[in-house]
Amino acid sequence: MITKTVNEFLTNSLPNLKIAVIGDVMVDRYVFGDVSRISPEAPVPVNRVSSVKEVLGGAGNVASNLANLDCHVYLGAVAGVDDHGRVLDKLLIADGIDTSGLIYDNNRSTITKMRILGDRQQMMRLDFETITPITTDEEERLIFWLDGLCQQRLQGIVISDYGKGVCTPTLLQEVFRLAHTYNVQTIVDPKGADWSKYDGATCITPNVKELGESLGRLIPNEDASVIEAAKEVLGKLNIQYIIGTRSAKGITVVAKDGRTWHNPATQQDVFDVSGAGDTVVAMMISCLASGLSMRLALHIANGAAGIVVSKVGTYPIHRQELIDLWQSVRQLTASSPLYTKEEMKALIDKWQSMDETVVFTNGCFDILHRGHITYLQEAAQLGRHLIIGLNSDASVRRLKGEIRPIVSEDDRAALLSALQCVDGVVLFEEDTPAELLAYLRPNILVKGGDYKKEEIIGRESVDEVAVLSFKEGYSTSDIVKKIAIMSKEGKL
Repeated sequence: MITKTVNEFLTNSLPNLKIAVIGDVMVDRYVFGDVSRISPEAPVPVNRVSSVKEVLGGAGNVASNLANLDCHVYLGAVAGVDDHGRVLDKLLIADGIDTSGLIYDNNRSTITKMRILGDRQQMMRLDFETITPITTDEEERLIFWLDGLCQQRLQGIVISDYGKGVCTPTLLQEVFRLAHTYNVQTIVDPKGADWSKYDGATCITPNVKELGESLGRLIPNEDASVIEAAKEVLGKLNIQYIIGTRSAKGITVVAKDGRTWHNPATQQDVFDVSGAGDTVVAMMISCLASGLSMRLALHIANGAAGIVVSKVGTYPIHRQELIDLWQSVRQLTASSPLYTKEEMKALIDKWQSMDETVVFTNGCFDILHRGHITYLQEAAQLGRHLIIGLNSDASVRRLKGEIRPIVSEDDRAALLSALQCVDGVVLFEEDTPAELLAYLRPNILVKGGDYKKEEIIGRESVDEVAVLSFKEGYSTSDIVKKIAIMSKEGKL
């Protein structure tokens, strides 16, 4: 199911999405060169320029990311009628971005950031900008433009606020009103300490520093601190999700209802983190606008960010790169649906060494049904990793009778491993998982049903035991009985 969902998203959903980006657009200019000596005129390095590259920056980089994902992208912003503005226009046209919402003004200058790099190290940045809030007339033009897009079934809106004058409180109030009216997903890349103007957004994507600034204090880049701070913000504002980007520690999402998700950063040779936040914004809005779950959106966004930080300079993610990444992941997981006890123990030890909570549950999972899925998704919310101990075929026969299992252990393992909420499956031959639990030593043991915690087998091998209720109306035994009755009645 996950494979089908991701394939559908990459092949069909992305090219049909309509996303508007509103915010501060700019040009990023990179001057590359070599440094081999100090200037005789002053004690500064001499950079012998070898090339100059210009790309879309600010809100333009988010738009570029979405355009290179093959979405239909509409940009709402302001720029000057100047040389930098002509460069901006050329870059937008090259990416196929709709500029019907871009307002050019003779009294404005186009924001440009020039970075001087010597031997791939940034030596200096020069900013060409004059910060002026947009006028009432410009606000009205942008709102009229956005209203027209919403009537054409716009699916997502990105607010890319760099504090340069476009994202005024009055403009954003109207943007969120339109979004709610037309049921459009919104995501905000915030700026500054006052987030009240973002009230009404679906998601907001601060880094840890920005999250702390919104609360007026320093937030340590630790799971508990980030989650606590996010919940504090969500308690004050009408925002559904905070998507916290945490550099090398990955991404943490906290929902208004208290649910949390986390993905550690993918292991990459990091060359440049500039623009990685824009990539996360672009991926999250495209995933959510396509109807993907938050957990799956988080995985995809994190993978995309991993690709971007391995590049030099501002770099937009491409849809083909995501397709290639997904194919490589499928190849890795398809060949190994089952871990040995030793492999699983090594994984658990590694996760626990990084203070990551490992959740364990077990079962036969013969004929996987909705009740199983709901139960596993709830179990996964209790920690960072969910591990399943799977009864072997011989074990199932002893427990369920000679005609069981219906589905072989290899196929059951493959189905469970394909679930996004499951991090690994390990087989056990015994009737209970007591011996396996004593060996693996996960943090939390989860059982489904009406168990009393003090009676659960294996509880002495974990830090905590949790009991979840099964979803009523779903049972493998009932499915088997129904098939038997239909066969007997000649309906099969």
